[in-house]
Amino acid sequence: MKKITTCIAIAISLQLAAQKKEEAEKIPFDGIDMTWHNGNDRRDSTIWNTKYFTPVIMVDVNYNYSFNNPIDNTVVGSTALARHNEIQLSSANLGADFNYKGARARIVTQFGTRSTVVPRNDYSPYKGQYELANVYRYLSEAYAGYHFKKWYGINVDAGMFMSYIGLNSYYQNENWEYQASFTSDNTPWFFNGLRVQIFPSKTLKIEPWLINGWQSYGKFNAMPGFGANITWVPNSNVKLLTNDYYGTDAAGLKDRKRFHSDNSLLVRYYNKPTSKGISRMAFSLTADFGFEKGSGVNGLKNGDSVAGPAQYFASAMFYNRIWFGQNKFAWTIGGGVMTNPGRYLVLYPTGQASPLPDPNNPTQTAGAYPFSANPGDQFRGWDVSTNFDWMPNQSITFRAELIHRQSSVPYFAGHGGVTSPTGYSTTPLPSDWRPDLVKSETRLVFAILFRI
Repeated sequence: MKKITTCIAIAISLQLAAQKKEEAEKIPFDGIDMTWHNGNDRRDSTIWNTKYFTPVIMVDVNYNYSFNNPIDNTVVGSTALARHNEIQLSSANLGADFNYKGARARIVTQFGTRSTVVPRNDYSPYKGQYELANVYRYLSEAYAGYHFKKWYGINVDAGMFMSYIGLNSYYQNENWEYQASFTSDNTPWFFNGLRVQIFPSKTLKIEPWLINGWQSYGKFNAMPGFGANITWVPNSNVKLLTNDYYGTDAAGLKDRKRFHSDNSLLVRYYNKPTSKGISRMAFSLTADFGFEKGSGVNGLKNGDSVAGPAQYFASAMFYNRIWFGQNKFAWTIGGGVMTNPGRYLVLYPTGQASPLPDPNNPTQTAGAYPFSANPGDQFRGWDVSTNFDWMPNQSITFRAELIHRQSSVPYFAGHGGVTSPTGYSTTPLPSDWRPDLVKSETRLVFAILFRI
């Protein structure tokens, strides 16, 4: 009898141990190869093997040459690039992921031109006090939360976290292209608020958000922003995702509501990782659609004098990437189109063409001759790009990229620049001088992208 009892106890112990191990091994997307995804970490392992602390170190350096050759060395209409004909540190990110018995946090700093180029597009810091743009500009991510061991995990996080509306990652070393198409460059890079990541199965993520607004540090009006991401990765060759948002993001116009839907399909249609010739081929397709309605704008169609003109956003981008030599080289080609009546998602020009508030005197615009962004203003654009990457290992990428972009109205920096007749902000502006905005630009970009 004693032996039988002992055997039963051992069997129960083994069963419990097996169950416990099974629960511990429930990792979302475990065993699915996502290293080829556009907008995702391409590393398949990390050198950091610590239980509670995983460091994050990234450096992004670029050289950008515009064939418009602006005399003030300034780029207009990009969150990836800031200066022309100079070697610039775009972003230096230092941080870590922290985990302890379900408690979790991620802190990643950002230094470089992006700490100015991205926060400048946020109008919300001009509501109230405490200079939110300066408070947050050196952080790219910072949140804390808790991990629940339910299904394949549930994460509840609050703070500043990445937005993947527009597919691309905020970190260039995760993207197939350096200068993102309008679909990605004109949509949010981050959110400030609360998110819940629910993994009901190994292949599915459902992520609702409650946030301050559309890439904003603060709230524009009383209502917060609501949204959600659903990502489905059924196997190593396909990824489907949708991001959907609803909020009120026009400063002081609480009745103007914004809706946006972002949808992507990624397909890897060839994979021979050991091949010294073509080793992998894949494409990504993204389509966005959204509108604003209320307080003088009328969504998808022009209204009367009270309802106002149409104000919507429609765009798409497509990229195809071919890897060579056991995935150490890659060639990407693609582009996109965008139309945005009302220009509410257009990245505003800088310098004397900026319609944004002057940080030193917010009652006036930063530019003396601001780019118009009123209801009814039209904006259409398209772009094409191609690049070649050399990736000798998973921590470094050397990239050369050629981009051409076109707009329906003068928008990009021309040879005269957007600062002054000399290019220096210290030069007084003659009465007959104006920012030199043109309808097209062609750029050559070289970049070094490091991550470990």
